[in-house]
Amino acid sequence: MSSLDRILPFLRPIEDLLVDPEVTEVMVNAGGRRVFVERAGVVEPVPDRTLEVRNLAVAIKNIARACGDEISDHQPVLDARLEDGSRVAAMFPPCSVDGPTLTVRKFTHRYSLDELVSVGTLTPELAQALRRAVADRRNILISGGTGTGKTTLLNALAATIPASDRIVLIEETSEILIDKPNLVRFEARRAQAPLGQEAPLPAVTISDLLRATLRHRPDRILVGEVRGPEAFDLLQGLNTGHLGSLSTIHANSAEQALTRLAHCVLTANVGLPHRSTREAIALAIHLVVHIARQEGRRAVSEVVGLRRYDAQNEQFVLEAWPTGV
Repeated sequence: MSSLDRILPFLRPIEDLLVDPEVTEVMVNAGGRRVFVERAGVVEPVPDRTLEVRNLAVAIKNIARACGDEISDHQPVLDARLEDGSRVAAMFPPCSVDGPTLTVRKFTHRYSLDELVSVGTLTPELAQALRRAVADRRNILISGGTGTGKTTLLNALAATIPASDRIVLIEETSEILIDKPNLVRFEARRAQAPLGQEAPLPAVTISDLLRATLRHRPDRILVGEVRGPEAFDLLQGLNTGHLGSLSTIHANSAEQALTRLAHCVLTANVGLPHRSTREAIALAIHLVVHIARQEGRRAVSEVVGLRRYDAQNEQFVLEAWPTGV
């Protein structure tokens, strides 16, 4: 049974879209008045398909309960996952101005590097070079926009990590699927308001998990996405002997990924000077792999090796790899 089966009873009007193997994402906008899907990396509308706003709201509430979460006027944001890594995101009014919004991103297939080669995401030569980089314990940062396949590529690279390595995987919401014998999975927790007489639960952040990770003897640290002050703790870990890390970051180019990583470090408010921050990044990150949408498909558009930080000219010294894509 697919883990999607848990939510299908609440989404009968779009069930055919959710079970369609060619559909990777289903988006319901404007309280059910507009439905879109993604097929082969292309977003397209589904004509003559609507959901009643009241039924959509009830469906989202039931999905939240099925996922062990809740959504309401008090907590209008839902970000949940299913067992196979599929993501369910929803938003209620007044935050969602035009009515309840629902997005389901399916993770029904884990691509290997060879399969990514076959669909044109990267060349056989680049796939082999990245395998070698993982084997050589290079720290790799995967960058790209939303929905470009960063997590898919991280999954494929992580699958090549030797089974003998102890891996600690840290995520905001668990969605990366890795089948390794010595794998430890940590997931952040949002602060939770008290229920009845219970005490409120404080947040457990990615930064908290990264600091705790160092006491669990990791051979490799994998971070699902770097987006804030945890960047400082990640750099600390990578610069104290934890090589072979993989992580993702939102950016529009490989060079911009390094700049954004530096900005994330600044949000930690640790007082690290501009130059020191970038020097720490140059020591910690060996390779940036940028993935983007190109003519309706996802492809690795840039791979750069990070040589050093040139303080005099205030820029990273990069070495471009041929992508051939």
